Amino acid sequence: MSRSEISDIEYAFVLNATEMDILAGVRGDLEEPLAFGPAEDLVPFLLALVDRGVVEVCRYIPWTPPEGGSGFQPGPPIPHDDLPDVLAAAEEWTYPEDFEWLGRLTLVRTDTLQRGR
Repeated sequence: MSRSEISDIEYAFVLNATEMDILAGVRGDLEEPLAFGPAEDLVPFLLALVDRGVVEVCRYIPWTPPEGGSGFQPGPPIPHDDLPDVLAAAEEWTYPEDFEWLGRLTLVRTDTLQRGR
């Protein structure tokens, strides 16, 4: 998938998936008025990318790196039928006040995006 094949809004989601930031990070890659607008205006663009197999929506889960310690990584993709309800939660679109990412939504690029299809 080339940059010319997607809108600026879709590009913000693809960039977020590449960075593996939490979903709230997408707002920093959007232009006004969408950067601070209602999440429901963004959901159709994200669902279109999920439908095209470009990104998956996951929750961060605990992970222990090989060198020890603790961390987090994306868990399994959220089922497509559950996404509209999950994405309707306003708190998923803002950074948590406690900076805790576990359990928060993140976007993950798929093999389709990595291959550029």
